[in-house]
Amino acid sequence: MAKVRFVYVCRECGYETPKWMGKCLDCGSFNSFTEDAIEEKKKVTAHTLTSTKPMRLSEIEILKSNRLKTEFEELNRVLSGGLVDGSLTLVGGDPGIGKSTLLLQICQGICEDKKEVIYISGEESVQQIKLRANRLNITSENLLLMAETDMNNIESVIKRNKPTLVIIDSIQTMYREDINSSAGSVTQTRECVTTFMKLAKGLNVSIILVGHVTKEGNLAGPKMLEHMVDTVIYFEGDKNASYRLIRAVKNRFGSTNEIGIFEMRAEGLVEITNPSEYMLSGRPIDMPGSVITCSVEGTRPILTEVQALVSITNFGMPRRTANGIDYNKVVMLMAVLEKRASMQLSNYDAYVNLAGGMKIVEPSLDVAIISAIASSYKNIAIDPYTMVLGEVGLTGEIRAVTNVEKRVKEGKKLGFKQCIIPQANLKGLENLGSMKVYGVSNIGELIQLLFKGK
Repeated sequence: MAKVRFVYVCRECGYETPKWMGKCLDCGSFNSFTEDAIEEKKKVTAHTLTSTKPMRLSEIEILKSNRLKTEFEELNRVLSGGLVDGSLTLVGGDPGIGKSTLLLQICQGICEDKKEVIYISGEESVQQIKLRANRLNITSENLLLMAETDMNNIESVIKRNKPTLVIIDSIQTMYREDINSSAGSVTQTRECVTTFMKLAKGLNVSIILVGHVTKEGNLAGPKMLEHMVDTVIYFEGDKNASYRLIRAVKNRFGSTNEIGIFEMRAEGLVEITNPSEYMLSGRPIDMPGSVITCSVEGTRPILTEVQALVSITNFGMPRRTANGIDYNKVVMLMAVLEKRASMQLSNYDAYVNLAGGMKIVEPSLDVAIISAIASSYKNIAIDPYTMVLGEVGLTGEIRAVTNVEKRVKEGKKLGFKQCIIPQANLKGLENLGSMKVYGVSNIGELIQLLFKGK
């Protein structure tokens, strides 16, 4: 019998210690140690040399990797064209956000191409999965369901069937019998992911792992879990709202700047092909504190509404609240308004919101935040067919942003008549017909242009 010893393992970096510690000495994280059991095996000295030898760069042949496209173009966009054969993808998100629903819908589209998919669940029985499949109108015969948590059985099924796609829901429920620790522990999760990685690369099978998240919104388990997989996708959004966002935070086969937008309906998730129109639906007209801007997520321009509410404070210290926008950026821009535009905001509460539930950190939103706050402070509405964009510096200057032509054309397509951009971006901009474009170099010119004649 192998001797078993108990150690404490850091969930963030995998550092081991014989005693519990409040702070990890390796990565510095607090309250990250969990108890784990490790078998001490006898060391075996290898006397034979490995047959693997290094290869020159010119000798390596690049194999053509096929992309397994899903029925959702929004998801294909995030995956840079689809799932790569032999890839290992990790999907995370809050409980009830729609991870299992989306993956089951993906199975239907792939099975229709006469490809076999195995859906393995460690949290639901096959009867429960069938009930959800009936609700989503999924009836493919090429979809195999399995309720199992033992890695030995799962490994044998994958090797025997050799499907096109395998979905594991979820990785925290899987365990290996030869490891003396509970399912979901650092050691179990690490070893199970290692097994799936070998299966994906060895059999050229695409595998999707569903991961739980902590209350902070991070993926549960060791941080090395994200390093071991090829792609990490987060499912974002409020589960009580209808929209869902899919964002890739790691992608070895493409860009991580793209996002996919879905809407949750009774029949499942439905992709939104025109997110700008969706985000602007229901926006108020001729109301102070509302302005439209355009951000670029990857290669796609998306029009969003920035709202601001400025009101006299009832306390000695005014409140500053930001939703969907960096809080520190809002505080900084309000200080710029006070110093460079002579707006006395020190006695006012300020609430800034990015409508539609989007979270954007792009600097091109600075001018929109400034405009919305100034509009609410002056109680003067901005023209509803005007969009603004640009970055604001501490001296009040408005700096250039990238992809201006793409942003302006997106606004023109949705009926906007004028756009205010940085003066530096005005040079070289092609004729946009009926779309009027104005250039400003500082926030003084911006405010004068926005509220001219009002």
